[in-house]
Amino acid sequence: MFKILVIDDDPAIGELLKRLLRKQGYDVTIARDGQEGVEKAKELNPALIICDWIMPKLTGIQVCSQLKAEAELSTTFFILLTSRKSVADRVKGLDAGADDFISKPIEVNELKARVRSGLRLHELNQDLLRQKRSIEAELAEAADYVRSLLPEPLSEPVRIEAKFIPSRQLGGDSFDYFWLDENNLAMYLLDVAGHGLKAALPSVSVLNLLRSRALPNINYHQPSDVLRALNATFQMSYQNDKYFTIWYGVYNRSQNEIIYASAGHPPAILISGNSSSPDIKKLKTPGLPVGMFPDAMYLDESCPVRDLSFLYIFSDGVYEILQPDGTVWGMDPFIDLLCDKAATEGLDEILNFVKELNSGEVFDDDFSLLKVGF
Repeated sequence: MFKILVIDDDPAIGELLKRLLRKQGYDVTIARDGQEGVEKAKELNPALIICDWIMPKLTGIQVCSQLKAEAELSTTFFILLTSRKSVADRVKGLDAGADDFISKPIEVNELKARVRSGLRLHELNQDLLRQKRSIEAELAEAADYVRSLLPEPLSEPVRIEAKFIPSRQLGGDSFDYFWLDENNLAMYLLDVAGHGLKAALPSVSVLNLLRSRALPNINYHQPSDVLRALNATFQMSYQNDKYFTIWYGVYNRSQNEIIYASAGHPPAILISGNSSSPDIKKLKTPGLPVGMFPDAMYLDESCPVRDLSFLYIFSDGVYEILQPDGTVWGMDPFIDLLCDKAATEGLDEILNFVKELNSGEVFDDDFSLLKVGF
């Protein structure tokens, strides 16, 4: 049985509406003014509200604005009862969140029809809300699954910690690090274009493929060879038009050197020295994102690694942060932040700093950040 709340300071109209609607099989409650109406609406969570426009304490417009701002009442169908005829008044009511109007004096058949129509729309909105919550729950499960595949932190002989905060829409970030042998550590981070499961599934496929070393006839110690093999395997014409960027590097312990290659990905940042005069190197090579063109070329570069250095590998979601003033934060201030906190702070402090900059409750893109301490 549908719950209907009638808010009207005129007892005669309230009683009339109550009798008419109860004859139609609805559960009807009466409130005698706007303030009482707000309280009863929050208590009952009705499917439909009929509210008079002119009332003491709170007007119908004010009641509507307050209730539509409540998440649990946002889909409640709200009908304003009014003798006002002007277009300007109707616009004012619609701007406040009203869904329909009933003119005074009340015509019974019109009332019944508008209530039936409003309840049908309420049911449709409820169905959409349930579907939305179901999809969000499934995306949350998918994000948990992606998170479960990511590696645990390392402490010896190289220290690695990571932060992965999936966005509301679930993006295509993933990363891994593993020892190719006792002397060489492979590490990479990739970002599939787009959001949702269509981005997450290729990302997981790449992670599993590299972790199992299932790409045939390649040298995993040579980053450019890995990127060429991935590009041949994940051409976007066969992957729902999905391509991805990636940074892949191999750290050689005995030579204190990183060999690396990138495919359209932000540079990894190697920071050495003290915070007052840090030595900053941007580790990036030319190369198109994986999957764009079958004949794309990838190159290796190398960089020596000093003791007490820190390498940061990340996706663009860590620095493309929309701020409250509408500007985007950007990579340069992010690198400045890394320099300030490299030696003394962990990734929690960096994450909290970026969260404070973010204009929304959640990130628009996945936040993926690795910190490697040598």
